[in-house]
Amino acid sequence: MPRPRKPASPFRHFNSSPEVIRLVVLMYVRFPLSLRNVEDLLFERGIDICHETVRLWWNRFGPLFASDIRRQRVNRMRGYRHWRWHLDEMYVKLNGEMVYLWRAVDHEGEVLESYVTRTRDKTAALAFMKKALRRHGSPEAITTDGLRSYGAAMDELGCRDRQEVGRWANNRVENSHLPFRRRERAMLPFRQLKTLHKFALVHTNIHNHFNLERHLTDRQTYRERRSAALAEWQVLVS
Repeated sequence: MPRPRKPASPFRHFNSSPEVIRLVVLMYVRFPLSLRNVEDLLFERGIDICHETVRLWWNRFGPLFASDIRRQRVNRMRGYRHWRWHLDEMYVKLNGEMVYLWRAVDHEGEVLESYVTRTRDKTAALAFMKKALRRHGSPEAITTDGLRSYGAAMDELGCRDRQEVGRWANNRVENSHLPFRRRERAMLPFRQLKTLHKFALVHTNIHNHFNLERHLTDRQTYRERRSAALAEWQVLVS
């Protein structure tokens, strides 16, 4: 029998090594740096690339890395049902227009799903929740704010009894907006809806991968987890 063909490497058409490409994507997506900031920092390390190369690489490889990270997490958490979701929406400017980035966060503070719409009515909430439920299964409880679109969507999905609304109950997802806000301020304004959706997807999954809860662990445990996360990152799409 013929041997199964090995999947072609996504780095095969690029002169730079996969290690350099992963480093560029990590620096730009994870940290609040501009394209030219990444270019200057890499130049100090002896890596001479243009800021447009940084843009090309995160657009090309960011979604690949993010999908690999998300696939591994979904497979690990698929059988776990005793978890709580926190849902919220945040506004993002798109060419001077206000659009909404819907986000679902689990009880550990990791972003499960993100979805971009121009409205925040029942239709948008329903589409967002269907996407999250289809991919991650059904949670034990869903915490939201007082937006009535959530209640209307849950009535149609038949899970209104799981909804919890409280004044400070949704702080978990409110705090999870901060890393994206910090990253957004370092960038030029988004100009296309698909670009916003792509960057939100890439940013949330890479942030999840390095979300080590350093404020809850001792220094030694944090160092071990950080080393493990970096080791996993270095073999992505290898």
